[in-house]
Amino acid sequence: MRMKRLRLTIAGAVQGVGFRPFVFRLATTAGLTGWVTNTAHGVLLEVEGREGLLESFREAIERDKPSLSIITGIRDEWLEPAYHDGFEIRKSLPGRPEAIVLPDIATCPKCLAEISDPSDRRYGYPFTNCTNCGPRYSIIRALPYDRISTTMATFEMCPDCLREYEDPADRRFHAQPNACPVCGPSLALWDTSGNILAEGREALLKVADAVRMGQIAAVKGLGGFHLIAPASSALAIEELRSRKRRRRKPFALMFPSMDSIRSHCQLSSSEEALLESPQSPIVLLRKKDPTEVTVRLPEIIAPGNPYLGVMLPYTPLHHLLMQELNAPVIATSGNISDEPICIDESEALERLSGLADIFLVHDRPIHRHVDDSIVKMSGERMVILRRARGYAPLPMEADRELPVMLAFGAHLKNTLALSIGRNVFISQHIGDLETPQAARAFDEVRESIEDLYHARPVSVIHDLHPDYISTARASSDPLPSRGIQHHLAHLASCMLENAAVPPLAGVSWDGAGYGPDGTVWGGEIFHITDERCLRAGHLRTFRLPGGSRAVKEPRRSAAGLLFEMNLDPFKYLPKDSFREEEITGLLALLRTGTNSPVTSSMGRLFDAAASLCGLFPRIEFEGEAAMAFEYAIPAIPVTDAYTAPVRGDISSGMVLDWEPMFHELLRDLSNGVEVPMISTKFHNALVTWIVTSAELVGEERVALSGGCFQNTYLMMKSETALKEKGFLPLVHGKIPPNDGGIAPGQLFAAACLPSLIERS
Repeated sequence: MRMKRLRLTIAGAVQGVGFRPFVFRLATTAGLTGWVTNTAHGVLLEVEGREGLLESFREAIERDKPSLSIITGIRDEWLEPAYHDGFEIRKSLPGRPEAIVLPDIATCPKCLAEISDPSDRRYGYPFTNCTNCGPRYSIIRALPYDRISTTMATFEMCPDCLREYEDPADRRFHAQPNACPVCGPSLALWDTSGNILAEGREALLKVADAVRMGQIAAVKGLGGFHLIAPASSALAIEELRSRKRRRRKPFALMFPSMDSIRSHCQLSSSEEALLESPQSPIVLLRKKDPTEVTVRLPEIIAPGNPYLGVMLPYTPLHHLLMQELNAPVIATSGNISDEPICIDESEALERLSGLADIFLVHDRPIHRHVDDSIVKMSGERMVILRRARGYAPLPMEADRELPVMLAFGAHLKNTLALSIGRNVFISQHIGDLETPQAARAFDEVRESIEDLYHARPVSVIHDLHPDYISTARASSDPLPSRGIQHHLAHLASCMLENAAVPPLAGVSWDGAGYGPDGTVWGGEIFHITDERCLRAGHLRTFRLPGGSRAVKEPRRSAAGLLFEMNLDPFKYLPKDSFREEEITGLLALLRTGTNSPVTSSMGRLFDAAASLCGLFPRIEFEGEAAMAFEYAIPAIPVTDAYTAPVRGDISSGMVLDWEPMFHELLRDLSNGVEVPMISTKFHNALVTWIVTSAELVGEERVALSGGCFQNTYLMMKSETALKEKGFLPLVHGKIPPNDGGIAPGQLFAAACLPSLIERS
């Protein structure tokens, strides 16, 4: 068989995962000659030899690729032989970046074994990594992914590390953050004034002692600072809540081992796999029954919540710290509520000085902040609720080429998205744009994602809400801008994830989104075709007395809904919902419509039901009342449902009429029916609405999106009911159903869907 030369251009996440040494070993083992290099597009290689060997080599590239790599495309070119001498790994080639940047990856078993082995030169070293693990997105400054383009550029490798780095047979070959105690970053322990208290191993031991004694430590990790406190101390947690201004929102926990998690939480094999995955996210796990737990954790960690947000150590530093503590700790973002996470030690001294008692820092710079991701299992499917470490900035792939556009996302749970070719790159979680610090973080992420890919967007895409920070940024941008309606963006993100094209029905339910008619949308039914995006139906509207105050006060949603039913709000609300002096003013707002916007929000409907049942007349964090209402559903729920009619049809405009439901709910309350039964019947009624709406729209595929579909019971029941009726539900997994998924949806809607929303 005659000699030939094969050139392969490989696109995807193929840098920083040991792809070139994999190619080197594959080629040399087969006796092939040629070369391989990184480019701004991915990996480029040439191999030459007998045609049969080249075909086997080509098959092995996809079959045996490194486990962390993601191949999105391979272009083949068959050429005449160039008679290369041997096989070499060449230096990276410059160019316009298109390669996929990998997320930060949890410590691999081999590195973990090294830091635990007293005979290893990296024993106890908190910055150990290799091509299979370690920092990526948080340290990279530019593409291609080479050491000089990372924050490790200032650390010159010692001879031993350099030998590993240059050896294609070593798992640290071109591991860009490669380091050891001789040449790499180091730890230091600071007091609140920045004075050094200890360094190296001693710093780690002393911070562990401080945490054991009940102090709050600010620990610089992979993508920013954590605030660490002992999970066993209610007093320390109460102090952390006070300092962080976070009265009830659950804190995340880091456990030292899987066995320690099992002692406190119910754990499925799927959840265990998520915890131990390279992404190593925070996983929401149901608490064990108190009778099954030997040593109970304080309820104040997640008050009134049947779930704990749990993670395992995911960096060598975390592993070493947790080995010393051998007990679960609070590991919450290093910030004051509504501010972005701190990434720089000097900044941390200033911003966290009133929160932390002691600071464990290191000198490896963090280029971009990256929070912990949050996921949960919905049946057998993983759902990402916060997309950050381990997942960002991996792209979603569209079914067509998209213009280079930048989407600014929503106001809450903000992320950005950038389209290049068929890739939609989604930034890490930025958060709620409620503070100047958050607005600055938004600007930094925007600059970072454009610079990383040398992107020059032709337009920016934004939400329609005129008061969003993201909308204001778009309005002042020199690039052409275009607004996409909030709930259409939700559905478009679901379509992008599921590679779905029109026609389809869409159910978009959340707390609030600006409607083109000037009302507050949030309980929307769409019919999306190639020709139009029709708002085919919506929740029956009611007023929100006090406007935006209703978001934090579910009692106001309940009052507005009861007023719409021509009922005295204060006869049916729990007695402690309003003070006497508040009643007159609220009634005046409702009667005149002053500062009482009209809404079709499903999120506010949840709030109204929860408030009437005595759950959280005021909330501290988004969705708190609705979550409590969901959690009230018993383990074995009934199939009973409240009456949930849909008035009208797709031509006249469907209205999801909640009034019969709430008359029945009020009757149940007056008859002493318990909240678990009421919540179950309420949720089952919502499922009835979804199925009836799908039948009236008449399309096989039904997309379910929006923050309400974070509700596991609603999501799973709706999915099952739709399938039983012959529909194909499209749901979220890799893109959050909440506002964290708005930005990629904005891009997809702007490029692929009809521009105007029609109304029935």
